[in-house]
Amino acid sequence: MSAVMITRKVRKWEKLPGKNTFCCDGRVMMARQKGVFYLTLFLIIGTCSLFFAFECPYLAVHLSPAIPVFAVLLFLFVMAMLLRTSFSDPGVLPRALPEEATFIEMEIEAANGNVPAGQRPPPRIRNVQINNQIVKLKYCYTCKIFRPPRASHCSICDNCVDRFDHHCPWVGNCVGKRNYRYFYLFTLSLSLLTIYIFTFDIVHVVMRSVDNGFLNTLKETPGTVLEVLVCFFTLWSVVGLTGFHTYLISLNQTTNEDIKGSWSGKNRVQNPYSHKNIVKNCCEVLCGPTYPSVLDRRGLMQEDSPVSAASAAPSSSSSNSSSSNPVPQTTVSTHTHTHTHTQTLYPPLHTF
Repeated sequence: MSAVMITRKVRKWEKLPGKNTFCCDGRVMMARQKGVFYLTLFLIIGTCSLFFAFECPYLAVHLSPAIPVFAVLLFLFVMAMLLRTSFSDPGVLPRALPEEATFIEMEIEAANGNVPAGQRPPPRIRNVQINNQIVKLKYCYTCKIFRPPRASHCSICDNCVDRFDHHCPWVGNCVGKRNYRYFYLFTLSLSLLTIYIFTFDIVHVVMRSVDNGFLNTLKETPGTVLEVLVCFFTLWSVVGLTGFHTYLISLNQTTNEDIKGSWSGKNRVQNPYSHKNIVKNCCEVLCGPTYPSVLDRRGLMQEDSPVSAASAAPSSSSSNSSSSNPVPQTTVSTHTHTHTHTQTLYPPLHTF
């Protein structure tokens, strides 16, 4: 029975490998596990809503109207940095095309020679020199590429990420080369917002206690008590995380490198990316150029979809009868066997 192949145009993000989800026609890219990200949104929006509803009206009248204004600005900045971190490409590296993977395998076999049976083949690494320091590039068996320096494969997203820092479930995305500065600004601004709300919650309770007493104030403002508890337990983790990443930025180091001890092991290998200056390291990480994504997520590609000849016959006859309105995007061809051909998702032959 003959089959009909209908060629249609699709966006490349629909065929990208890995375990990411895409929204808004490929403009938004996140990890599949987003449950904790929704919890983050709930905690931030919920706590700020209680603050705006219970404390801000009282503080604006009895203390200063600038308090709620500054709180709103800080809240908007926190949300902007969170969404920018969560919805962006962290620096995912494209996988090798089939011809590229075959060529790399041939190079590796030629370099290693024939390995006797029963012996483990040597590790697949390449050495490059960065600032007079030898750095090893490791081979990724999933992506079929030699990863660039500081890149690593995320097991949750199943993709190699350039300058991989860590996978953060709180933002629902990996943190890497393209969104690290926004992640740091998110943690920093969230720390300031938490301290701000916690401080003025205490001020609100103290000012009301002067007239009504402490116990009566707690009974009259249950929302304030809830905010104080949430901010108190959140403060330690958020401020601690911000301090840890401030320390990493001052050394121009990633969380992944710090956990593995890449630059502080027994071999005493120096960090080749550090400028030996805190200001220069901070400027490079936070004020460096914005790198474009190497994934052509919204590009178009052609995909052949097999359908039965009976279902395709009406559309074929109608297209012949309506020659005045041709549809150049759709091509119909008949074959005796079914096959699928898909254009490449990435540009040809990339090198690192």
